[in-house]
Amino acid sequence: MKRNRSGLLLIVAALVLSLSLGHCVMAAAEPIRIGLQAPITGPWAYEGEMARNCVQIVVDEVNKAGGLLGRPVEIVLGDDQGSPKQSALVAQRMVSSKVAAVVGTYGSSVNDAGSVIYERSGLVNIAYGSTAEKLTEQGRKYFFRTCFRDDRQGEFFATFAVDKLKAKRVAIVHDNTTFGKGLAEAARRPLLAQKKAEIVFYDAITPGERDFTAILLNMGKQNPDVVYFTGYYSEAGLIIRQMRTLGIKATFVGGNAAVNDEFVKIAGPNVAQGALMTQEPLPTDLDYPQSKAFLAEYMRRHKEPPSSPWPVYAADAFKAIAAAIQGSGSTDSKAIMNYLRNDLKDYPGITGPISFDAIGDREGAIYLAYEVTTDGRFVPLQ
Repeated sequence: MKRNRSGLLLIVAALVLSLSLGHCVMAAAEPIRIGLQAPITGPWAYEGEMARNCVQIVVDEVNKAGGLLGRPVEIVLGDDQGSPKQSALVAQRMVSSKVAAVVGTYGSSVNDAGSVIYERSGLVNIAYGSTAEKLTEQGRKYFFRTCFRDDRQGEFFATFAVDKLKAKRVAIVHDNTTFGKGLAEAARRPLLAQKKAEIVFYDAITPGERDFTAILLNMGKQNPDVVYFTGYYSEAGLIIRQMRTLGIKATFVGGNAAVNDEFVKIAGPNVAQGALMTQEPLPTDLDYPQSKAFLAEYMRRHKEPPSSPWPVYAADAFKAIAAAIQGSGSTDSKAIMNYLRNDLKDYPGITGPISFDAIGDREGAIYLAYEVTTDGRFVPLQ
């Protein structure tokens, strides 16, 4: 009996030693460095911080499972401050740091500035919150995105406004950014083609301003029954609040950059109540096993779910990069690019299956309309 027990102890000790050595070997190996470009400071810092939180969860999962190619993964964080100029500087630093690939960023005009440099350097970059159509229509080989394009959202809004909201007079307001103007145009095209609702107002605000009274008064004179704002949450909250102060009762619909808890805080819960949004499903409304497991871990760490879809698309961008490195057996950017373009098919991401088409867009698209409830939550509109 003692002999059997001794043998068992030796086996257990050998297993523990083997696992310890495995972890030591991985720890001693040179890490695979993957960039995360995000607005950690600046007007969109709320989104950037959620993106960092989401990516860290999947990095920890990968490292716990043994890393990639037997090496640990290390995130190189680049704060672009939501600025195209800073984005270019971050991109240059990522290239000089010799990262294997980059996840980033939030904001189409911001991403565009960095992606030019990544493309010139032959470095894979997967956008998580950049939906402008033009980003994948410029022949870039190394650019991909896990989010969806503005034209698909624009078509969804046009159908939703006419068929569900019964809109007859529509106002469209954008912010002249690459994203905001792009989504506004994407919504205007199908509305004009349908000829079921009249676009009575189409104009732009200036991002960063606080008082939109003049443009809202001009808009109000056109008596719209639906207002579609295609800019970002920092202005969306102010616009709906000032609309109500001016007595403009039109239904407010925001695009997918207007949705998060900060919008409700800026507008105020009483004003935000009843506002509508068109966007991809929120993390809490995804029914995939990967979604539920990820959300449970996020809640465990941060006590509340991500309040917009973008940071979860950042986590999926990292997962796609990790799959390409593991699948190609290489950290060479060209090998990663070829794998993403040719071999990654229906990869089980947190937000659903991930495949990329010939120009780097994610295949498929799912959009919902959300309504702000009396307690400031976002629920799918039935």
